Amino acid sequence: MNHSTTRWIPRDGVKPVRIAIINRGEAAVRFMRTARVWSRRNAQPVELIAFYTDPDARAPFVQMADTAVALGDPFMIDASGARVSSYLDVEGLVSKCSELGVDAVWPGWGFLGESADLSDACKDAGIKFIGPPGGVMRLLGDKIRSKAFAEEHKVPVSPWSGRAIEDPEEARVMAEKIGFPLILKAAAGGGGRGMRVVHSEAALLNAVYVTQSEAKAAFGDDTVYIEKFLENPRHVEIQGLADGQGNAIHLGDRDCSLQRRHQKVLEEAPAPGIPDDVRNEVAMSCVEACKTLNYRGAGTFEFLYEDGQFFFIEMNTRIQVEHPVSEMVTGVDLIKEQLKIAGGEPLSLRQEDIVVSGHAFECRINAEDPKTFMPCPGNIKHFHAPGGLGVRVDSHLYSGYTVPPHYDSMIAKIITWGDDRESALSRMRTALDELVVDGIRTNTELHRDLVRDNAFAKGGVSIHYLEKKLKI
Repeated sequence: MNHSTTRWIPRDGVKPVRIAIINRGEAAVRFMRTARVWSRRNAQPVELIAFYTDPDARAPFVQMADTAVALGDPFMIDASGARVSSYLDVEGLVSKCSELGVDAVWPGWGFLGESADLSDACKDAGIKFIGPPGGVMRLLGDKIRSKAFAEEHKVPVSPWSGRAIEDPEEARVMAEKIGFPLILKAAAGGGGRGMRVVHSEAALLNAVYVTQSEAKAAFGDDTVYIEKFLENPRHVEIQGLADGQGNAIHLGDRDCSLQRRHQKVLEEAPAPGIPDDVRNEVAMSCVEACKTLNYRGAGTFEFLYEDGQFFFIEMNTRIQVEHPVSEMVTGVDLIKEQLKIAGGEPLSLRQEDIVVSGHAFECRINAEDPKTFMPCPGNIKHFHAPGGLGVRVDSHLYSGYTVPPHYDSMIAKIITWGDDRESALSRMRTALDELVVDGIRTNTELHRDLVRDNAFAKGGVSIHYLEKKLKI
């Protein structure tokens, strides 16, 4: 039987399904909540297994788990001698899962969320990976191969070199075809690293050498390519869902343009001001690409949008931090759909079943200094989450919890929904005013400012807007 359709859910509904969460914090809590509901709705017992390091010993996800497995120190030494997070130990974690008789692994986002090695290791161990096959993840994780795939399958891309650039002379020839300004990108880059904007042929030669050297040092791979640089784009993404059995749908788009140093700060769905015909055409091209790939699970196509056109950036082969805004406007629980797909079920939703209703925002609350943006871990003296109609809070905080210094600084997501954009934005203003996090500094004040910003209120700001506003 094809691996993508192998059932791991017992047909008799008696034996508990053992699911290991290889993640922490809010992500782990988010999964557990849906898994419990899924278990009750399907009369299928579930046993949730959490792995945790010493700093997370008192974290809510550890207490919520049926079985909690201590990993000890937050860091480990890998085979290369590098010091890495214990949540990244593929071999050790899969070995523990095998010992525990785990049926499936959920990686979430961050850490091993896009690890093809984890997907392959789970397959080799006879454990279902709740996500795409490793081969698909590798293809889409390769920026050159994924861009070529997108172009081949009618997903719109910006003018680019079409392949890796081997030397400066080749770069010059390609630059003449593409036109300045252009951007050099490391094929193995990510998180805004390994990129260099070039405005003239005179600067191109040195830019190629420098970008290749930086890529080699940062990623161990000096492969670079060229694409057209867009001066003032927005960041818009399409949420996809596919079952690996030939069925795929999209759940509309999200605008993630409010960013600081390539890190998302605030998201919304749907993206404002985009013509429906343009939006629908690119979304359906993503659906067809998922079918061609035989993609399995949730995935996100990321685009730059400028002058009425979409240009493909990459595809993230995991569920995203900002997925709640898509859930709020469609009513679809993406985690539940991940579980059903991983269990071998075909998609129960058709494209015509997906109706985008109203508008939603998400503010990422980080434990960081609101001016310097330096992480601010420490003890939470008092935490009060906002509430009311159309307000959702995804968090792992509680009064007395200590935010550890070892991990990402995000501590909560405030999500609001309204019948229209202004209603959702008004609810977000109220929710942020109600939020209380005492004991540490957070970026709440930044969000309170952003949701009252006149330009943002109009909709459609570019990816450069926030940094210009902050003068960084």
